[in-house]
Amino acid sequence: MVQPSQAETTMTTSFLNPVTTQTWTNGRHLVRCVKVIQETWDVRTFCFMAEQPVLFFFKPGQFVTLELEIDAEPIMRSYTISSSPSVPYSFSITVKRVPGGKVSNWLHDNLKVGDELAVHGPVGIFNAIDYPADKILMLSGGVGITPLMSMARWFFDTNAAVDLEFVHSARTPRDIIFHRELEHIFSRIPEFKLHIVCERSDELGEAWSGFRGYLSQSMLELMAPDFMDREIFCCGPTPYMNAVKRLLRDNGFDMSHYHEESFGATPVEVQEEVLENVEQAEAEAEEFDVADLISVEFSATGKSVRIHPGETVHSAAAKLGLHIPKACGMGICGTCRVPLTSGQVEMEHNGGITDEDVEEGYILSCCSKPVGDVVVEY
Repeated sequence: MVQPSQAETTMTTSFLNPVTTQTWTNGRHLVRCVKVIQETWDVRTFCFMAEQPVLFFFKPGQFVTLELEIDAEPIMRSYTISSSPSVPYSFSITVKRVPGGKVSNWLHDNLKVGDELAVHGPVGIFNAIDYPADKILMLSGGVGITPLMSMARWFFDTNAAVDLEFVHSARTPRDIIFHRELEHIFSRIPEFKLHIVCERSDELGEAWSGFRGYLSQSMLELMAPDFMDREIFCCGPTPYMNAVKRLLRDNGFDMSHYHEESFGATPVEVQEEVLENVEQAEAEAEEFDVADLISVEFSATGKSVRIHPGETVHSAAAKLGLHIPKACGMGICGTCRVPLTSGQVEMEHNGGITDEDVEEGYILSCCSKPVGDVVVEY
């Protein structure tokens, strides 16, 4: 047996030195904008890195929540990560300028290379890792392409053995986000097939020879005849996703194989329900005996308050003037995650926290109701 020389041993060892880079975990992180890309006339991609190298690994399809200050008002807003974790030292979000949209317009008009901001995440149950499949159908509308682009990039970069049908709907040809990259990716792998539907030609008269109109069953049957046998990931405007679900249900599709992304500002009906609950709680407050009140202690600040059963940890903090960052209020974005150090809560979330976080003792304060006295580290 030939023994390696000292020089060879030294060289081998030098190539195996451990990487001291930090790994991204759910929480608050400061990042710096390093690139801004104009994708279409009203869509931009913002790329971020940490000052010290961080491996930004996440599940393709997950999202982050930006912590912003606009007109001296703190605002939290969630955006899907459009990049792939296969490019680990940075991550990107892709934002469409929405007429009248406070945050999207501010980002387009103000966020520039070199700016720093805080992000929370990554979180989200809508991802390609937790629902592995050999045959996948991706359906996107407009800027809803962002999480599916992250998934497609991941499959492409990792040489995944996936039979992928990707169907994207856009208003006009000039509204097709990532158009050139999509054509590049889907031209190189026979098992990846791309289909684009444009509602109409654009005002500039650009010719469009592909599918035209709105996605329909006849179109879907031409694009992916075996759509009933595929794992389906869908993201787009609410009417688009509702139409897709209606089409699938009408065909008897097993909806356990259907996954959609849905987050954003609290819907009006939820706001109304919250208001009704508050009014009901006020009306019933006198019926509670003092002995029924629950103690919520915030150990880091040394403050505590007694609340009625059914109130959340977040509302308890608000009564003490403690501001726990929150974006969605429905257990989706994960921004209001805090450690629970004592006691138990009932937490009805919508994917904003991972099983690992729960095992480590974290809760989402916006949707966690104490069951008895609790202590929260905040």
